[in-house]
Amino acid sequence: MRELHNKTATAILLLLILCAHAAAQPLPAWLSENCADCEERMSEKTGVYILEKGEESLVGRAWLTQNAARTIDVQYFIWSTDNVGTLAAEQLLRAAERGIRVRVLVDDLLVDAQGKTLLLLSAHPNAEIRIYNPNISVGVNWWQRLKNAVTSFRMVNQRMHDKTAIFDGIAGITGGRNMADEYFDFNHTYNFRDRDVLLLGPAGAEMSENFEEFWNSPFGHSVETILEEEGLGITAEAVAQRSRELHTYAADPKNFDPQVRFAIVSAPRLFPGLLKAMSWEHVKFISDVPGKNKGDLGLGGGGESTQYLIEAIRGARSSILIQSPYLIMPDGGIELFKELVERGVRIRISTNSLASTDNIQAFSGYHGQRDDLLEAGVELYEYRAHPAIKEELIDRYPQIAINDPVFALHAKSMVIDDKTVFIGTFNLDPRSANLNTEVGMLADS
Repeated sequence: MRELHNKTATAILLLLILCAHAAAQPLPAWLSENCADCEERMSEKTGVYILEKGEESLVGRAWLTQNAARTIDVQYFIWSTDNVGTLAAEQLLRAAERGIRVRVLVDDLLVDAQGKTLLLLSAHPNAEIRIYNPNISVGVNWWQRLKNAVTSFRMVNQRMHDKTAIFDGIAGITGGRNMADEYFDFNHTYNFRDRDVLLLGPAGAEMSENFEEFWNSPFGHSVETILEEEGLGITAEAVAQRSRELHTYAADPKNFDPQVRFAIVSAPRLFPGLLKAMSWEHVKFISDVPGKNKGDLGLGGGGESTQYLIEAIRGARSSILIQSPYLIMPDGGIELFKELVERGVRIRISTNSLASTDNIQAFSGYHGQRDDLLEAGVELYEYRAHPAIKEELIDRYPQIAINDPVFALHAKSMVIDDKTVFIGTFNLDPRSANLNTEVGMLADS
């Protein structure tokens, strides 16, 4: 489960092992001691801090994981079984073992963990894993997969692209990052430039409500239900053995990059700085309903997140700045941009180049529209695979420079009129507009 591990689990595992000597202080108590006016501010506004660099995003997750007092809820599109993913799984388990209720909801499309592994992790009484829309991977054999692709094409393509990590229902992180090394600047050959946002207060509560809606929807299925037959062979000893294996793996120094260790150990010292740097705003957490839409319009239909963003764009008066790794304008999109340009709105879009993209098919779609976008007056900027400022983008770049890693864009963000800000999971393409459920924060700042 690539996405899931990275965001929450990596931080969970590494922080707890490396900072085990310091007893975690519950988040509400810590806020009372270190942010005297937080409670008053949180009654009306949400604290917002942009997590621009991978290590910084890791630190934020790590500290919140260590200090969660009651619950950790994570919802992701990908959960990797790379090094970060394995460490993440171990830390989610460790959190459950210390009494935290851990719930994981991951989309079915890109789950690469074996069914037995999912069952063993979900066996702890404080942990539960559910799979969203399981029709491709978990518990589905090759013939069933083929049948689903032919007879339920829209359902197969309708995925949960949400990425959230919520702690005690009051603090949350959302944005573009999936759960894998390359989203946190720790891949030696290919790293995404991504963006998350840390939210504290009412928007965190809205994220929690959205998680509950998805968790309890007909699209969410427990791994025990999906893998009922395989689960019959799971014994208490097998669960205990898997737990020992994960803890042993996590305790082995060879599995930790020194830079990762440093970032995690620094979390208790650095997180207060994030809090002090927060901007307090009226934030709207936007999201889709499970299933995106009624599905009666084939591969179309839009969604709540789509409508929110269209309305925000239509209201632009002077400028729109967009970052989107995949740029394939949905129906009517180019016409809308042309209309805005004609009334004096400057539109600039940053997207991947052919050299940087991880999705050739998506780039092909963009390439077919590029001339039309330019003709409409949109200014396009394509991301370099080896940008001149690469040492500024990754703190630990000297440690991986020998491999000359490729840089790629994965952030999904928008700024309208230099004040309205969107950071989330929404790509500027038909999938995000009509099929995938998406989330993000929208605020005037």
